[in-house]
Amino acid sequence: MIRIDLRSDTVTKPTDAMRQAMANAEVGDDVCGDDPTVQRLEHATAEKLGKPAGLFMPSGTMANQVAIKCHTIPGDELVIESQAHIYWYESGAPAVLSGVLPKLIPTERGIFTGAELESVLRHADVHYPRTKLVCVENTHNRGGGTIWTREELADVESVAREHDLKMHLDGARLWNASVAAGVSEAEYASYFDTVSVCFSKGLGAPIGSVLVGEEDLIADARRFRKMLGGGMRQVGIIAAGALYALEHHRDRLADDHANAQHLAVGLAGIKGITIDPTSVETNLVFFNVDDAGRADDLVAALAADGIAILTTGPGRIRAVLNLGVSREDIDELLFAINKFLNG
Repeated sequence: MIRIDLRSDTVTKPTDAMRQAMANAEVGDDVCGDDPTVQRLEHATAEKLGKPAGLFMPSGTMANQVAIKCHTIPGDELVIESQAHIYWYESGAPAVLSGVLPKLIPTERGIFTGAELESVLRHADVHYPRTKLVCVENTHNRGGGTIWTREELADVESVAREHDLKMHLDGARLWNASVAAGVSEAEYASYFDTVSVCFSKGLGAPIGSVLVGEEDLIADARRFRKMLGGGMRQVGIIAAGALYALEHHRDRLADDHANAQHLAVGLAGIKGITIDPTSVETNLVFFNVDDAGRADDLVAALAADGIAILTTGPGRIRAVLNLGVSREDIDELLFAINKFLNG
């Protein structure tokens, strides 16, 4: 039985207050445009992100993929960082659903520059795909929960606009970036044509994402959502959980960030672990077991004790702080890791 779960911030369960909000949700047929709770969520999210319209979807993956379909046609190319979620963890969907080719920019921590974007752009030629879209992930998962600064985004956007490219933000953890950096979600979103945000990660709702953008684009997105099987009916029950999370759980993300720092500093003091605590910017903590062959054994030993974390590569482990993990849980994890590695 899992007692302490740091596999992801998606493992959280709804709070009692969130369950009550869901139980009392006013509902209607969302495909017919009749669900008032969905409408409130879409409006509130679009307003917070400074965009005219929003569309509720079951997952961040669907929101990202619908955005790609809105911006491209088959045979086009999108530019994306080489470790991005859209490329790594969405089952090859850009190729299958939109027929687009990803052009990868390799980086150390998930953040590329305008010059790096410029360096991969193709000139017009009948032999080449047409580059149409730039995708950014903020915070960047595999980069370590890293945050893009406004200056970095402005640099990339200036190159993209110079070449008439559209911009999409995978903002699954944009809430974390906003709280940690003290930058409003609307300001972050201002660099992009479309933004997807998730409610089932740091905000702790059981399901749901919203895609925001201009009204005409969101009208197209609604059709693509239906095409991909994402049209839902009395879904206000789910939207109510997301709306509750949006209204009540954003500020508490600072607690997850503080707990991540506590974990990182504690790990740095354990013999056999390598981590730079200053690299931990939000709620994701990546660390290395010096004897890489023991990492899987460490994860298994922790699991046997009811503590769940994940390996992400040889000798590399990720722990994700979330609203289900307390400071006491972190201290228990640190004790268990030190005991396994050092007796």
